[in-house]
Amino acid sequence: MSQWNIDPTHSRVEFSVKHMVISTVRGNFDRFEGVLNFDPANPGASSVEATVHADSINTGTADRDAHLRSGDFFDVEKFPTLTFKSTRVELDGDTVAKVHGDLTIRDVTKPVTLDVTFLGEG
Repeated sequence: MSQWNIDPTHSRVEFSVKHMVISTVRGNFDRFEGVLNFDPANPGASSVEATVHADSINTGTADRDAHLRSGDFFDVEKFPTLTFKSTRVELDGDTVAKVHGDLTIRDVTKPVTLDVTFLGEG
């Protein structure tokens, strides 16, 4: 099994959410880190853990970002990070997988599934 640190130069944490049913807000988090444990012989045994710094949210609108950092949303003073820890990897062919795991925001943990594409290693 190989272990890699997530490279923030070549990675992004992005999101999109519906706003008032008529538009989609897109954004990202500028600061994050994590570790990927990858077994090329048995990709299903791979795992990932990541931490995202909530105060690094960036939607391109300063007022919106300040509101998202407030107690109304992420409450970055009390809950400075969001975390993800995988629980299993479900393969769908040679390069596509679903990574199931637990996402924790404001001390509330819920299961999520991430769609992942393997682009190679180097």
